[in-house]
Amino acid sequence: MKNKKLNTKSVLGLLFCFLSFFANAQQLETLIDEALANNPEIQKFELQYKRASEKINEVNTVPNTEFAVGYFVSEPETRTGPQRFKVSAEQMLPWFGSITARENYVNALADAKYEDIVISKRKLMASVSQSYYNLYTNKAKQAVLVENIELLETYKKLALSSVEVAKASAVDVLRLQMRQNELEQLKQVLEQQFLAEQTAFNNLLNRNNTIEVQVVDDLQMPSEDFEINTNNLELHPELVKYEKLYTSVEQSELLNQKESSPIIGFGLDYINVEKRTDMDVSDNGKDILMPMLSFTIPIFNKKYKSVTKQNTLQQLEIEAEKQERFNTLKTSLDKAIYEQKASRISYKTQVKNLKQAKDAEEILLKSFESGTINFNDVLDIQELQLKFQINQIEAVKTYYIQTTIINYLTN
Repeated sequence: MKNKKLNTKSVLGLLFCFLSFFANAQQLETLIDEALANNPEIQKFELQYKRASEKINEVNTVPNTEFAVGYFVSEPETRTGPQRFKVSAEQMLPWFGSITARENYVNALADAKYEDIVISKRKLMASVSQSYYNLYTNKAKQAVLVENIELLETYKKLALSSVEVAKASAVDVLRLQMRQNELEQLKQVLEQQFLAEQTAFNNLLNRNNTIEVQVVDDLQMPSEDFEINTNNLELHPELVKYEKLYTSVEQSELLNQKESSPIIGFGLDYINVEKRTDMDVSDNGKDILMPMLSFTIPIFNKKYKSVTKQNTLQQLEIEAEKQERFNTLKTSLDKAIYEQKASRISYKTQVKNLKQAKDAEEILLKSFESGTINFNDVLDIQELQLKFQINQIEAVKTYYIQTTIINYLTN
């Protein structure tokens, strides 16, 4: 149980190692704690583990004691008198160590079931974090759209001023207005997507879908990456579960060997004898008391050899499944590391592009002061600026989501 507590503690610390990257880290940590406490899937696995553990008490027993009572309808006559009725009791006992073998087997199954709790908690924490980052990304994109709508409003006022002095046409004003309408439409779509993601987030916390989720205002790209210990992948609970399943098969085979041993039985027969009335004999009417010892030996039973072969095949199957799962997790980890690095490269590129777009915007505004402005160029620059801002937000989101995956696989 000590190791299990340590595992739980490790799970509760999952993903928190990088939450210091932004100011409202405590909020996400609190939300994760709430999800861990309320999620029905985790509660299901915890109940399954308790049920599996309780099964130890079920197997820690010996076979039922057998009692039998018989009445002689036709009384057999013996030298000491007629037999009236018979009472017998018998207790079968498994071979030495069989009960302990059963306990070890059931305990091994419970240990394997415990890993389902650890895995479920890890997955839930990753899902809550990823959904949180999706909500942040949505809000950040809405803020960028609002900023660009206001920027277009400024440009529209400039265009109206230019129309009055015949330096621009009404078409320029209409094009700016249409662009504003497009951005307003995108913003409304994002608002609906936010509500859908908020519902999914609240479901992860098993709470009312209408509860408003407050996300961090600004999520920055970390200045440097944290250290990733890829060797920890081998200790992932999804792989540890296979090791425990393998152990349970070993315990199953030990139990099989014990069950193939003889079963010892101890019993006692009591026969009631009445006295003879026709003559007086020695031990007249003396009851019969007969202790018994019996053995059950599976001489012609191939069942246990078959079970041994099945256990061997099952161990090979578990090893193959473990290797397959390890390969899948390793691929996911390598992909997450690659995409995390790629997101940082993309972020740096967007920062440079956004600065150049701002410089181009300033040049356009200065050209307006000199009396000339091309509103086609204005729309092009605005569109590029919005694209770079959205890409920057996506790069930050990708970085954190891939970090979540990396933590799921290595912590």
